[in-house]
Amino acid sequence: MQAAEKREIRETREARAGRKAGRARRHWALGAALLSAIVLMSLVGPGTGTAQAAGRCKGHKVDTLWFSTGSVKIYRSGNKLCALTVAKRTGSKKPMMVSIQARGHRPVTISGKAKKYMGGVTVTAGRTRPVWVRGSVGAGKVSDGWLHV
Repeated sequence: MQAAEKREIRETREARAGRKAGRARRHWALGAALLSAIVLMSLVGPGTGTAQAAGRCKGHKVDTLWFSTGSVKIYRSGNKLCALTVAKRTGSKKPMMVSIQARGHRPVTISGKAKKYMGGVTVTAGRTRPVWVRGSVGAGKVSDGWLHV
């Protein structure tokens, strides 16, 4: 082999090694970016900072208000009270509503059409402040005055 051919082979090998190193750096960068995004999403999360307006309530059940087409369940977790309307029968979507109001504050209400649950809606009421809870499923409804729960 001549010196020129050896030099050309060496340059080709070095170029190939440089491309492999660049590819490895890009893969590491992509992996680090993906890992950062996953960690950030796990810390921030999709529901952080929002009120609990949908889904079930946290805490222990303190009362249930029954009516002809369903019930409103009231839960307490610390100073927070949460109300959830539950239909007696499932099937097609029915108009449902749930509302909870701490005395001296505006009511927090959610309404729409659902098959089984509507809510939960949460208010901060402390231990001594009464709340007014309302709920409905179809034509049946309940509104039970100021409750001390």
